[in-house]
Amino acid sequence: MKTMTCKQLGGACDLKFQAETFEEMAEKSKMHGMEMFQKQDPEHLEAMQKVMALMQQPEKLQEFFDQKRSEFEQLPDDK
Repeated sequence: MKTMTCKQLGGACDLKFQAETFEEMAEKSKMHGMEMFQKQDPEHLEAMQKVMALMQQPEKLQEFFDQKRSEFEQLPDDK
């Protein structure tokens, strides 16, 4: 089990997510992002705009996800 914050995953807050795999971590971050979108949280909306801009450039989006995956894999397991 590893822990990352919303900010570490490209978001806007310090909410912590715990997951066994990067895919699970990304899904938890996505669900949180959807919740913040529904609440129209300004800081999260700004962070989402940055990711949406990356979506226009598939190679940049892939680099972003590869970097986040690498950060996840380098984290120590929670005790």
